[in-house]
Amino acid sequence: MARIGIEEEFVLLDDRTLVPLGMGPGARERITGRNAGGEVVPEYLTCQFECVTEPLSTLAEADADLRRLRGLLAAYAAQHGGVAASTGTPFISPGGLAVSPSGHYHEVSDQLAEITREHLVNGLHVHVESGDDEERVRTLNRLRGWLPLLLALTGNAPFAHGVASGFQSWRSILIRRLPSSWCPPQFHDYDDYRTRTERLVDLRAIPEAASLAWAVRLSERFPTVELRVFDAQLTPAESLFAVSLARAIALGGDAAVAPAAELDGIDASLWMAARDGTNARVIDPMTGEVDGVWLIAARLLDAIGPVLRELGEEDFVRDRLDAIRADGTGAQRQQLAWDRDGVAGLRDLYRSSTESP
Repeated sequence: MARIGIEEEFVLLDDRTLVPLGMGPGARERITGRNAGGEVVPEYLTCQFECVTEPLSTLAEADADLRRLRGLLAAYAAQHGGVAASTGTPFISPGGLAVSPSGHYHEVSDQLAEITREHLVNGLHVHVESGDDEERVRTLNRLRGWLPLLLALTGNAPFAHGVASGFQSWRSILIRRLPSSWCPPQFHDYDDYRTRTERLVDLRAIPEAASLAWAVRLSERFPTVELRVFDAQLTPAESLFAVSLARAIALGGDAAVAPAAELDGIDASLWMAARDGTNARVIDPMTGEVDGVWLIAARLLDAIGPVLRELGEEDFVRDRLDAIRADGTGAQRQQLAWDRDGVAGLRDLYRSSTESP
């Protein structure tokens, strides 16, 4: 069974205003560091944290680690008059937040220049263990066609500058400005992958291969394929849903391979998924035709059903899809909370997603 690794990003917000709270030198170190079952680490801006699990085999293991790490972060946030929000973008951001002290982050900040002022984005990154380098490239190629559907089902970034952005994943739109973002090209083999990434480094578009912002890439540190299309998810269950789909597609073999070597319009489908979420029309990677999200999701379940059953995750995935139909994605629930109760509604929604049950 391929192991998984999960990285969840959070933003610390003021409890009363939902304005991001930057932590001063030494403050974040009280919670960051390695613990049994994972670690909490600083992220790009001083108001951001990332919870990183150890390699895991089952969703039950992942659920326990995610809840424990979220609980640690929630307790830390409360001590500072804040709430840890698992959202792709904050409700409001004043811009100009400090970059975390790190040689790598400052190099990235110099590269992004003015983009950094608005680059407060939080994602869910899913690592799926794969075979050798050639197999990792084949897995990447298999996953890339499913990026629009995966984003449509998991959008959780509806706000920009204190108002509804009109997008289900405003985070995806912000990331589009980076020099290597959204869908990577189709790769012939591992050498082709390396040649293309080294060209981006030679261009100085990225400082190193580990800075690639593609929605799916090969990990530079682990023998995994890293899926980065997802917004940070409100609840552990939603993160696990994304993890389960990612692993099943990665392991799905021929059942999840697009019929053509290259699909036109993946980036356009990603844009529509970012805007319309589950109401979007995107490309079905098994037919090459345009269709609605729910019809394509049903076909995907048929294709990866044997893998999900082998993993013991089919019922969970079907239940989560039913929950999205009934209650909406994270973006839709955030919008509803704001419409009903304003800042208080969003605060309560964020808090309930990180506090231990």
